[in-house]
Amino acid sequence: MRQRFSLARLLASTSLIAAVAMGLGGCTGMSKLSEVTGSVGPRAEAAPADPARAVEVYGERYRANPKDAGAALAYGQALRANGQRAQAVAVLEQATIANPGNKPLLAQYGRALADNGNFQQAFDVLSKAHSPDNPDWHLLSVQGTALDQMGRHEEARSYYASALKIAPGDPGVLSNLGLSYMLTRNLPKAEEALRQAYASPRASARVRQNLALVVGLQGRFAEAETIVKADLPPDQAAANVAYLKEMLNRNDAPRGAPRRTPVASLSQPD
Repeated sequence: MRQRFSLARLLASTSLIAAVAMGLGGCTGMSKLSEVTGSVGPRAEAAPADPARAVEVYGERYRANPKDAGAALAYGQALRANGQRAQAVAVLEQATIANPGNKPLLAQYGRALADNGNFQQAFDVLSKAHSPDNPDWHLLSVQGTALDQMGRHEEARSYYASALKIAPGDPGVLSNLGLSYMLTRNLPKAEEALRQAYASPRASARVRQNLALVVGLQGRFAEAETIVKADLPPDQAAANVAYLKEMLNRNDAPRGAPRRTPVASLSQPD
C-alpha cells in the first residue's frame, strides 16, 4: 500500500492534543493510537481515581484559597485530566501571577497551554520552568512537541536529543522523536526511533500503538495489526485494528473525497 501525505493535513487533522488524561472525544481507536508518553513536573499529590471527583475535591480546595500554589497545581492537573483544558489554562495562569517564579506551576501552566493548542506560548512558559544550567528532560521533551506542532521539526529534534542526553533511552522521548519524523514523512527514521522505544522494558501501550501506526503507514498492515493488539482485551484490540485500517484506507481515498490523514498526537500525559 503506498501512502500519500500532506504535511499541512498532518499538522491540522486533529487538535494534535488528542486523548491522554486529555479526555478528548472520539472513538476508542483514536484514543489508543494517538497518545504519546511523557510528563511535566512532579505530581502535587495522588488524585482521586475519578477525574470528575478530583475536579470537585481540588476545586473546593482551590476556591478556599486561590493564591495557594499547591491547591492551584492540584486543581489545574485535575482539570486537565478531566479534559477541561481552557479552564485549566485560566486557573494556572492566575496561579502563576500570584506565585511568580514558581517552577512547578510554570511547568503545569505550559502543559495546559500545549493541551489547549497555544503552542508558542506553551514553549515560552516552559522555557521559564527550567534553565540551561539545570534542565528538566521532561520539559525539554514537551518543548520539542510544541515545536513540532508549529512545524519547527529540526528544532524539536534538538530538544529531544538534549532530553535523551539526560535520560538515555527514555521510551517517551524516543516516541516523540519518532512521531516528529512521521510528521515530515520520514517513516524509516520514525520507525527506527519507535523501535528503540518499543524495546524498552518501560515502554507503555502508547509507545507500542505509535509504532503500529508508523508500521501501518508503510503498508505493513499485518505487522501493525500484531503490534496494535498487544496486551489489550479482545474487544479493544479489535476496535483498534478496525480504526487503524480505517485511517489507512482513508489515506487512499479518491481526490476530493473527505478524509483524515492518520496522525499520532504529540502530547504527553503527566
